[in-house]
Amino acid sequence: MACRISELVIDCTDPDRLAAFWSDVLGYVELGRDDDGSIEIGPPDVGFGGLQPTLVLSPSSDPRTGKLPLHIDVNATDRDQDAELERLLALGARPADVGQTGTESWYVLADPEGNEFCLLRTRLQPL
Repeated sequence: MACRISELVIDCTDPDRLAAFWSDVLGYVELGRDDDGSIEIGPPDVGFGGLQPTLVLSPSSDPRTGKLPLHIDVNATDRDQDAELERLLALGARPADVGQTGTESWYVLADPEGNEFCLLRTRLQPL
């Protein structure tokens, strides 16, 4: 057995706002808060160490410059891609341009703080 990704840490200016956004996107719940203002969210009734990684929204005042070298891809589990796109936009995501041609099978979006993520076409089975 090799390593598993257990959590992803996202630096942000407003951990509460991003924790709420990503909890709505992924169906996660708040798992805990640290003294430094970080908020960990993850799958309900599972928490850290489950099949899905948790997200840690960590406060940072460092300015972000340029495209992120790493981003999150998401897939809908209970609707088609277009319906999920509408849901994500209603939650506060917005379209992002990272140089796509318009022929891609995915949508590039940004969360409320501008962190890019992609909505892929394939629908996955819920866990």
